[in-house]
Amino acid sequence: MWVYFFIKISILEVGICMYEKKELARGLKNRHVQLLAIGGAIGTGLFLGSGRSIHLAGPSILLAYIITGLISFFMMRALGELLLSNTDHHSFVDFVEEYIGPGAAFVTGWTYWFCWVSLAMADVTAAGVYIQYWIPNVEPWIPSLCILLILFASNLMAVKIFGELEFWFALIKVIAILGLIGGGLYLIFIGYQTDVGPVSFSNLWSHGGWFPNGWEGFVLSFQMVVFAFTGIELVGLTAGETENPKKVIPQAINNIPIRIIIFYVGALAIIMSIYPWTAVNADSSPFVQVFKAAGIVAAAAIVNFIVLTSAASACNSGLFSTSRMVYTLAREGNAPRRMFRLRSNQVPMNAVVFSALVIFIAVIMQYIMPENVFILITSVSTFCFIFIWAIILVCHMKYRKQHPELAKQNPFKMPLYPLMNYVILGFYFLVLVSLAFNNETLIALLFTPVWFGMLWCFYKLQTLKQNYGN
Repeated sequence: MWVYFFIKISILEVGICMYEKKELARGLKNRHVQLLAIGGAIGTGLFLGSGRSIHLAGPSILLAYIITGLISFFMMRALGELLLSNTDHHSFVDFVEEYIGPGAAFVTGWTYWFCWVSLAMADVTAAGVYIQYWIPNVEPWIPSLCILLILFASNLMAVKIFGELEFWFALIKVIAILGLIGGGLYLIFIGYQTDVGPVSFSNLWSHGGWFPNGWEGFVLSFQMVVFAFTGIELVGLTAGETENPKKVIPQAINNIPIRIIIFYVGALAIIMSIYPWTAVNADSSPFVQVFKAAGIVAAAAIVNFIVLTSAASACNSGLFSTSRMVYTLAREGNAPRRMFRLRSNQVPMNAVVFSALVIFIAVIMQYIMPENVFILITSVSTFCFIFIWAIILVCHMKYRKQHPELAKQNPFKMPLYPLMNYVILGFYFLVLVSLAFNNETLIALLFTPVWFGMLWCFYKLQTLKQNYGN
């Protein structure tokens, strides 16, 4: 019935669209893009995955976040320089087409679509489980379906509606983290006593030092740390729908270091100051423990609400990014042409419907998803996102070499080029190697080459079909 609902909307919309607009609307304002950049860097990797990261690395997790944050900042500077070199391009896939070739653009576009659709599927099912906290007797697929329909409807509206919804989702996360940091500093100032001892900054180093599990734990933590930054490049998909991108995008990217220090390093430092890393539960959100330590009775309900909005935000961003990616692929002939159709409000309606239908599969699978699906999906996503980020860096290097004069005129250059490009690529390689030493992530590492091989075969078949047709 719901599949019929989605398809019927698509058919009705085709009838409404009397003509095909050629451009996406520039409806995202400065505050939308700024909060999109923040929301893209704050997700389930911090709220849910940080407990597991702390368990692996101890206090050295702060260093892991600082390193990954700096790497992400320089990668985003490379992306920003690319975006401002040609504002007629609507996403980074256009630059892949220009600097590497159509085959790489095909693989990159569909890989990025796969990254986000898999995360959206995981988050929409998780959202249904979170709702059970308040309504324990409800079947989890019901709230999952309701949330998907709400996000689907919002993505069919003008892009500024999406920006507004994501603005408030991100704002809730920001307020929650600032509340955590402010409350934690107060507990440290008054010397509050928890059930495991006094609250103090000394808890960061007095329980086995900064590297209590050695370098092995520190290295293994990077999988979840890198996953926490997946989605940070979402700004690269908003360029075609942003008002005044030459001003807004540099501001969003340059603020990344501040966000990293406050939202990641600050929050985790406070958590491990209130509770020693040895007392942090690896299987649940450490935010719950901190709010309880502050004497907030409804701590679990508050954190559950925050995690719910975080999951809805991730699913919302997933639906947005996957639909725009399918739209871009259709424009280049790498997806069915009907996906290139725009509504009268300049939203890629058919692409939104297609992505929503794929995410809808997660609702159907609500009861049969394996228990380790979160680790599997995050590992696959980490691998695929690293591929996307590496491609962005390669495109940036090719842009610098092919257009040196244009690069000189660009006001938003990536610092330390080309040394930093190679440093970042080396870092990504080491993270991928670390996946091979963890049995939970090794499966994903073995699966992803199969995905790339399938995409390349599909591209070759499509090329042969087009040549044969001509």
